[in-house]
Amino acid sequence: MTVRKTTVTKTTATKPVNLWTSNEHAREYLARAGSINHRGEGEAALLEFIPPATRRILDLGTGDGRLLALVRDALVRRGRDDTEAVAVDFSPTMLEEVRKHFAGNGAVSVVAHNMDAPLPALGKFDAVISSFAIHHLVHERKRALYAEIYALLNPGGVFCNLEHVASPTPELHKEFLERIGFTVETEDPSNKLLDVETQLGWLREIGFVDVDCAWKWRELALLAGRKT
Repeated sequence: MTVRKTTVTKTTATKPVNLWTSNEHAREYLARAGSINHRGEGEAALLEFIPPATRRILDLGTGDGRLLALVRDALVRRGRDDTEAVAVDFSPTMLEEVRKHFAGNGAVSVVAHNMDAPLPALGKFDAVISSFAIHHLVHERKRALYAEIYALLNPGGVFCNLEHVASPTPELHKEFLERIGFTVETEDPSNKLLDVETQLGWLREIGFVDVDCAWKWRELALLAGRKT
């Protein structure tokens, strides 16, 4: 049995597990977020795909705003200091942290929203980014969200998803977990992992072009596509 099938069986029941409303769960993640193996490499790869002329950014599952800050800082270095951003999350802890992160910054709006439900009206964007968040959604909702993202993008806009994806085999999944300090027994039950190929196929079907897995280390991958 593949990791993907195992994950579907465990997490797409009537009430899929999602621990991210828990303050303890969110705090534990934030304490180790900066030390996740190879994370910085994936973030650096993502920055290469952000168009220099980006004016509006949407960050889905923003957490404490780590990735959004990196993107905005990169744009400032490229001479773009007038960007606006919308940061979306549903965890009370994460919302508290991202509001602290961007306190007094009128260019960043924080929206409380659970991505299990369709996105609210947020306007149009030149870049939609996400970091280790969408894999908490059931697979049907992942695909629906990708279509919603496509509709929100301006022509030429990009979607960059730095994501936790499924390994091809249980043994590779076990090895990955060991390298980030977990076991199959202690991994986050909120995870609903899906393989790269399926997700890239969805993006192409929706209409994204230049779709690719632009970076990967084991179960960490950057999935990217552009709207024509």
